[in-house]
Amino acid sequence: MSNSDSKISFEHIISKLKFNEQGLIPAIAQQYDSREILMMAWMNSDAVQETLSTGQVCYFSRSRQKLWRKGESSGQIQSLKQFRIDCDQDTILLLVDQVGVACHTGRRTCFFEEVGSDGEITIIADIEIAPDELYRK
Repeated sequence: MSNSDSKISFEHIISKLKFNEQGLIPAIAQQYDSREILMMAWMNSDAVQETLSTGQVCYFSRSRQKLWRKGESSGQIQSLKQFRIDCDQDTILLLVDQVGVACHTGRRTCFFEEVGSDGEITIIADIEIAPDELYRK
C-alpha cells in the first residue's frame, strides 16, 4: 500500500470517529495478551493518524495541549497491536504491548483503586517504579 493509499485509509477511519466538542475521543489502552486494562487517555485526529501510521501509541495531552507520545519521557512505550472502535464510534480500544508501567504513579495500571461493598477504597496495585525515577531529566 502506498503512502497516499495509507493516508486515504486513515482519513476514512478518522471520518468514522465521533470526536467531542473539543475534537477529542476517549481511548482505553488494554494489554493485548493478558487483557489487563491499563489506562484511559484522549486522542485527537492527529494522534489517531500518528498511532495508526507508526504503530506507537500517541495521545493528546489536555493539560499541555499537544500530542503526547506514550513513553517519550519515561521510556514506558505502548506498541499498537489492534485498533478497535466501539459500536457508537465514540470510544477507541487500543490493544497494546506495554513496556513497563502504564501509569504516571509508577503502577502497571491507572486503575489501582477499588471500591469495596462497604464503600471503602483500597489500593490494589503496588508502585513498581518511583515516579521520580520514571521522569528523570
